[in-house]
Amino acid sequence: MAIQSTEFAPSLRGRVDAILARIGRYMSSYVEHRSRSSQIEALEAKSDAELAKMGIKRDRIVYHVFRDVIWL
Repeated sequence: MAIQSTEFAPSLRGRVDAILARIGRYMSSYVEHRSRSSQIEALEAKSDAELAKMGIKRDRIVYHVFRDVIWL
């Protein structure tokens, strides 16, 4: 008679799912950070006059780029 235990498989699957989810969240965060860094660099390269036309002050560039997640 063979004895099979199915208790190990669900917990292993849960751990693997958690690890993959964590990797996915990290990658998503990294990609978003990189894209926003590019936006900040592009805005910092503009002249004060160009920024003024856009309604942005130089010291508020980071706040402008992250305005959807920072409420300051």
